[in-house]
Amino acid sequence: MKIHLVTLFPGMFQGVFTESILGRAQDAGILEIRIVDLREYGLGSHRVVDDAPYGGGGGMILKPEPIAMALEGIEDPGHVILTSPRGRPFRQADARRLSGLEAITLICGHYEGVDERVSELFVNEELSIGDYVLTGGELPAMVIADAVARLIPGALGHDTTQSGDSHYDGLLEYPHYTRPREFRGREVPPVLLSGNHEQIRDWRARQALRKTREARPDLLEKSPGGDNDGKGD
Repeated sequence: MKIHLVTLFPGMFQGVFTESILGRAQDAGILEIRIVDLREYGLGSHRVVDDAPYGGGGGMILKPEPIAMALEGIEDPGHVILTSPRGRPFRQADARRLSGLEAITLICGHYEGVDERVSELFVNEELSIGDYVLTGGELPAMVIADAVARLIPGALGHDTTQSGDSHYDGLLEYPHYTRPREFRGREVPPVLLSGNHEQIRDWRARQALRKTREARPDLLEKSPGGDNDGKGD
């Protein structure tokens, strides 16, 4: 899979995509990430990429020409996404959907916004990672790229699974424990030490439901297990 990122601040991505799972996926040839410096496509000797908005108002707007040239310079941009506070909320289902594509391109919004004609002419969808405003679209692009890349077959390795992750089946993840058995007066739940895998699966399912009810009750409306009481240790 190829992930292209169009950004005014390529330095923000240094290190992010060379470590851990993303770094290993690239080394294995499973994933290719390319950072496209939007400033290289700026206009004139000063490489201008923004201008004041028509109709007045504060802030600057990213011009359409540099973004168009940057996208046209990518051999296969694939599915084009603009990170934007007005975008549809990014969900795990989106990560699964996008991970099945051969190529995606993330345009990192900045300043007051992006000329609307970019969305009209080039963008397949706009995505947001939350109901808040950041200084730019670089952080959302990193989040989306990470969530998508880890779902590419082989990216997690043979000894790692996604099936227990939060949001994998619509619920939050159950609690995890490791050694020591007792830590500052807190004991590992006995069921996890029992060796009874059926009981452990049942405990984890009930705990996932309990955690979801406490932190994200809105998810239960969509979960097939939402009618379970989720009680018990």
